[in-house]
Amino acid sequence: MIEPERLRPAVDIIIPHFRGLEMLERSLESLEKTRYPSMGIIVVDNGGDQAGLVFLVKRFRNARLLRLRENKGYAGGCNEGLRFSSAEYLVFMNDDTEHDPFWLEHLVQSAEADKGIGALQPKILSLKAWRKRQRVFDYAGAAGGMIDRFGYPWCLGRNFMRIEQDSGQFDKSQEIFWASGVALFARRSVIEQVGGFDERFFMHMEEIDLCWRMKLAGFSIRSQPLSVVFHEGAASMPEGSAEKIFLNHRNNITMLLKNRGALSLLPVVSVRLFLEFAAALFYLMQGSGGVKKFRAVFRALRQNAQYLPETLSKRKLIQGSRKISDRELFRDMPFSLFLRKLNQFTFLVRKGGPRRSYP
Repeated sequence: MIEPERLRPAVDIIIPHFRGLEMLERSLESLEKTRYPSMGIIVVDNGGDQAGLVFLVKRFRNARLLRLRENKGYAGGCNEGLRFSSAEYLVFMNDDTEHDPFWLEHLVQSAEADKGIGALQPKILSLKAWRKRQRVFDYAGAAGGMIDRFGYPWCLGRNFMRIEQDSGQFDKSQEIFWASGVALFARRSVIEQVGGFDERFFMHMEEIDLCWRMKLAGFSIRSQPLSVVFHEGAASMPEGSAEKIFLNHRNNITMLLKNRGALSLLPVVSVRLFLEFAAALFYLMQGSGGVKKFRAVFRALRQNAQYLPETLSKRKLIQGSRKISDRELFRDMPFSLFLRKLNQFTFLVRKGGPRRSYP
């Protein structure tokens, strides 16, 4: 039974936006069909200066526009939206999404039932496949984000470039490591406690870093497959571009330096440096465009060295307040996707699946 509107927790949908009015319009039209009474929408204009954006946002009920003078990326746009909002719950959402009408109701119910939850992720399906009447997981999040012990992220329903059909194999809510920024539902108090998104990430892996800090602070991250969101994908930056490779490599190493425990940090980073060189050589052998990708890896390493004092300062704060050990955090995680070269999720977890699973 749905509670009266006055009793429902307020939720703000924060959508960082740069360009692409048609895409944003489709997303807002879909959100308008959401069956949840206490929902607001904040479109964060990341310095795009698009004609017609003000008029577009005014067309939709409960939608507000926050205009920034410069592009602060996904991380900075989300933080500005957080400060602009006063809602108890927030959803940080991409502007190329569409939604099941009851997607938000299921997320709120889960969070209200367990105050230990810091963030939730809906099931994320490919919008392109859905238009062809196919149920296929989306690359960016799928059924929930995971990570291996060397910091390589993967998802339930997606490993490397292999993406699974959704046949109900992940239809039970379970503990995950990170919730995708495609549609990251989070409790305001927890986000504020851990310091929000790291704006130096700009975009890519900022949500993994945020969720990692939530976990270290003792909060859980869970999937909620009853909630379904559809994602267009690759709208902000072309897949495989040198700039995307730079951001992924840079931010992944920064994330390890900040969040990994003292005992495991040195061996993990040592192996990762070797693997970074291996990745750079792999890109170099790709032929056309390979040189730019090769250079992007070393640019990423150079920036990590440049900003190491700032990173270590943040690390000190994170490690000083952690409530969970790396041993517990990674006990169900595979050793390394990169080294083991496995292609199926079923080979990545222990027989019987993750330890914690709820209906």
